[in-house]
Amino acid sequence: MPKSKKKKPAPRKPAKKAMKKKLVKKKTAKKRIARKKALKKKTVKKKIARKSSTKKSKPAGPQPVEPKQVIVEPGPPPSGIPPVEEPAANEEAVGNVTHYYSHIGVAVVQINKGSLKSGDTVHFKGHTTNFSQKVDSLEFEHQHIEKASAGQSVGLKVKDHAREHDIVYLVK
Repeated sequence: MPKSKKKKPAPRKPAKKAMKKKLVKKKTAKKRIARKKALKKKTVKKKIARKSSTKKSKPAGPQPVEPKQVIVEPGPPPSGIPPVEEPAANEEAVGNVTHYYSHIGVAVVQINKGSLKSGDTVHFKGHTTNFSQKVDSLEFEHQHIEKASAGQSVGLKVKDHAREHDIVYLVK
């Protein structure tokens, strides 16, 4: 039977090399600690130097001059499309839309000023909304009413899509 070749274990490092590495590690660790201590001392000295330098009074030199206030008068208003908040001459802002139910075509309008009654013509105006219609149906707490006054939130059947925050104007 042939002899099987066994692998020989790798030779171990001599004890001297291991000892040398430990000594080198200790020396480098001591050097790091010494560097940290030196850095701390330097930073403490710098902080003390900064504090003492800030206590010194500033040299007397020319004082900064305060700028004069310039009054600018407003120019003419821009021409073109008037802003949404400004109603036409024959309109009065009555309230605004707080909710819109698209499946039944009803806008909830919070009446802030004046009153609204069946038969009045209203104008809905907003960022993307702009239509007028006659008030056919008004409801307050699920009851049909003829007139709504300030402070009430009423349901109003509308012909087009109304959006929240649209302003409702009463056309005179």
